[in-house]
Amino acid sequence: MSDPEFRKAVNAAESAENARDLDAELDDGTARAKRILQGLGFCGHYMHFHGGGRSGQVPIVCMLDRCGGQLSQQELGSHFELKPGSLSEILSKMEAAGLIERTRDTKDRRQLFVKLTRAGSELARREHEKRQAFRRVAFSSLTVEEQEQLAEMLEKIRVTWEELDG
Repeated sequence: MSDPEFRKAVNAAESAENARDLDAELDDGTARAKRILQGLGFCGHYMHFHGGGRSGQVPIVCMLDRCGGQLSQQELGSHFELKPGSLSEILSKMEAAGLIERTRDTKDRRQLFVKLTRAGSELARREHEKRQAFRRVAFSSLTVEEQEQLAEMLEKIRVTWEELDG
């Protein structure tokens, strides 16, 4: 084998090795991304089910409490990703459970106001306490520095993902 042929063979071998390294790196990156997404998925699932979800009775009670105990049904609906019929069904169940009262606006009979009852306020208080307790220990396995790093990394991810949505 001549010197140019030898160099060509060496270059081809190096190129093939570099391509394998790149493929392995991509596979490692893909595997790492999968692990991260699975971890975020678990965290999202945990927060959804242990935080009362995003549109069930508990988030509605907590929202009402944060807003002074009363909102119009329309205002309440704007805070949640629910169709008006779905919201009305949830509110009916909450009313039957004694958590809220609905009253019509005396000036505009089409408008309904949703107000927490004493039982609803008590539920909201307990839920706020549970959420505060969770927040106190949720990241206790991380140092303060790691918590700051995580918050910064999640912010970077959020910005990137919002850009992906265009």
